[in-house]
Amino acid sequence: MDGLEEIYFSALMTDEVAQSLIGSGGQNWDLFRHFLNPASELVNGGDMSNLSTPGLWLKHYNIINNINRLLEGAKNITPTTAAEQTQYNQILAQARAARAYSYVVLETYFSTDMKDPNALGVMIVKDVPSVDVKLPRAKNQEVYDFINADLDYARSILPVNATERFRITKLFVNALTARFNLYRGNIPLAKQYAQEVINTSGLTLTQGQPNTGLNTYSNVTSGTYSTANTPTPQSAVWNQAFFGGTTSNNGNGLLGSFNPYRNMWADRERGEVVFALNRLVLGAGQATGSLWAANGSIVTGSPMWLWSENLKNLFFVNGDVRKYAYMDPSSYPYLGSGYYVIDKYPGKANAVSRNDVKLFRLSEMKFILAECEVAQNNLAGAEALIQEVRTARRIHGTATTPAYTSNQMAYADILKERRIELALEGHRYIDLKRLATAAGVTMDRNVVDDEVPVTNLPNNSYKYTMPIPIREISANPNIQQNPGY
Repeated sequence: MDGLEEIYFSALMTDEVAQSLIGSGGQNWDLFRHFLNPASELVNGGDMSNLSTPGLWLKHYNIINNINRLLEGAKNITPTTAAEQTQYNQILAQARAARAYSYVVLETYFSTDMKDPNALGVMIVKDVPSVDVKLPRAKNQEVYDFINADLDYARSILPVNATERFRITKLFVNALTARFNLYRGNIPLAKQYAQEVINTSGLTLTQGQPNTGLNTYSNVTSGTYSTANTPTPQSAVWNQAFFGGTTSNNGNGLLGSFNPYRNMWADRERGEVVFALNRLVLGAGQATGSLWAANGSIVTGSPMWLWSENLKNLFFVNGDVRKYAYMDPSSYPYLGSGYYVIDKYPGKANAVSRNDVKLFRLSEMKFILAECEVAQNNLAGAEALIQEVRTARRIHGTATTPAYTSNQMAYADILKERRIELALEGHRYIDLKRLATAAGVTMDRNVVDDEVPVTNLPNNSYKYTMPIPIREISANPNIQQNPGY
């Protein structure tokens, strides 16, 4: 359950990244150009840049299989004390919550329409098969019933435990429930559980302002902050103080930052993270930053992918903390061109590019609530929630207050805010699939993102649903392929 395939696939298939001609050997350019089929690496398995992967389908069914084996083996264990019983119950609850997460991910990528209960979903593997069972795909509603049973079980047992961001607790369960119900179109439940996460997490939106009592960046004693909305870098001293690197062109976060938003991404502070997968310096799990650059998030670190032009333009805005937190100062100018180096995963102390994978954050819960308010025709409520996030991301000046005059306008703005704030966190692909038509927008690549004529998937393209991998099709005569493949 690492989320890296989802993050990488979503970025390449949509409008989050651009080709880099200084560090790439052409890895996954076929996927970037929407050559998606049942044998594609992220679908069927194979080598993804330098990341060995079984593919999304097999990865999550492996997780489900391991959890099913744990649950089956647990039947042979009888706790002997009250403390053991509590621990036993919580382990089972955590396992079932993790299984629900994998089924939600599978539904997200492999169901043609999560809002249609009768559309084809994925296979339901409830236990450890005694023989080589070749299962058909179930309808969405059958899968949803199974997911809800796991979530309800976990919710009834697990504590909130708001101090834990690396352990599956009720916060994880409720955040997953909110996202799941938003995707399937159950607005009341999505709203209920997103609000519950906000109310019980004890978290607040991570602020763009320094947490040292300073009002603006110009007061940072370690350097001068320029308020000019230009690509001109700040002073070397200021860059070191903000990016936490050892030089002005090294934003690896080793020294920490005076800025709380930057520190959240460098894992110096929890910030607004509801749940994350811990990436210890010497532990298991791929470094997320290595998906974008081979040797660190600097222009000389062999970047394979860069920020897309249009996404960069959205966050490269005067007064927005993400203008700095997302992009290394070595990005501009470089050889007279803009090489917008991805620095959202700078690494942590002694581990360049290796950051915790943040699966749920408070800002996503705010976006879910805002979307629910629009669905219930409360545009003022949606405006207030989007304004909260915008205000939190300011480093100086005042955030522009949204003013929606129609549901379509509100959806478009929410989709834009999600594109900026949740960039490279694995959301954009499914966001375009489920919301672009209602928002009246499309995928938004710029001509400079690719060395060949750039393409955008049209809304409702069959490629907004992944194909069932060829490995499954070849081995399972009862499985049905998705349309178009």
